Amino acid sequence: MSDVHLNFINQSNDRNNSDIVIFQKNVAVNFEEVTVAWTVIQNCGQGWNHPFVYPSTMTVAASDSYGNFSTQLTASFGQRFSVVENESGDTLILSGQSSSLTEVEVLNALQMGAVNANIYKDGRLLATKTSIAPEQKAVFEFKPTVWIGVVSQVGEGDVMNSAILSNVNTEISLFGIKSADIVMTGGGPGAESIPFMFTLQNVVYA
Repeated sequence: MSDVHLNFINQSNDRNNSDIVIFQKNVAVNFEEVTVAWTVIQNCGQGWNHPFVYPSTMTVAASDSYGNFSTQLTASFGQRFSVVENESGDTLILSGQSSSLTEVEVLNALQMGAVNANIYKDGRLLATKTSIAPEQKAVFEFKPTVWIGVVSQVGEGDVMNSAILSNVNTEISLFGIKSADIVMTGGGPGAESIPFMFTLQNVVYA
């Protein structure tokens, strides 16, 4: 999958200058997983647009309870990374293949101390798994889709709670797409208000 060039266009009747959140879900886990606001579009008025890129590449980094972050390493599905200890302290290395070709794994190979695993796209936090105990691992898998919705008081990199996520129910497939517009319609004041809708338009396929 190559980079996807997207252009958000506000054609809604929104009067509240709402924020738009875009994120992905880690589908490698079955239980309730932390979901991160990857991109937040703010102050995009009626008739305005906001171009952005969904990159094909991603990076992985580890962090610890001291607030330290490792160097970000380019990651591909099918790879395993490990947090190991060397002479200078903890470090993140590429350590082999993951259990599945559709997943990225981060193993805590330290003798003691929990770590966090972070996935980034375009330099922004996409997903995180916290408090990984020694000999445990985080597993990440993403479908080629993004979720988009209207939110308030959410910033990029914020972990979103279930109340926020329950209001975001539009999943957009980017599979095979080179570029497209994401057009928001709906909204409006009072009783005349209709739900916000997001549709792909002017799609160019790869």
